[in-house]
Amino acid sequence: MLETPKNTEEQHADWLPIGTVVKLRNVRKLVMIYGRDQLQASSNKRYDYVSVPYPEGNISEEFNLFFNKTMIETVIFEGYKSEEEDLIKEKLKQGESII
Repeated sequence: MLETPKNTEEQHADWLPIGTVVKLRNVRKLVMIYGRDQLQASSNKRYDYVSVPYPEGNISEEFNLFFNKTMIETVIFEGYKSEEEDLIKEKLKQGESII
């Protein structure tokens, strides 16, 4: 079941939970977020999110897609939220490490 797409301003205002499925600009395949505030080892660059192709999931490291919030075109499905999720999101908003 697809959720109603959120407008660009609303979807970029907050960190998305793990399990969220998004459509990215200039990427044909949907992706599912499985990490936030990620350091890509091969480039030593920090990204907002790391994802896997949806619905396939983890295939191999070569298929992981790192991206920033500004690349999100549409939020298709928003992942599970809990009190622990809220604490992590608060740390991310403060610029703190979540590790």
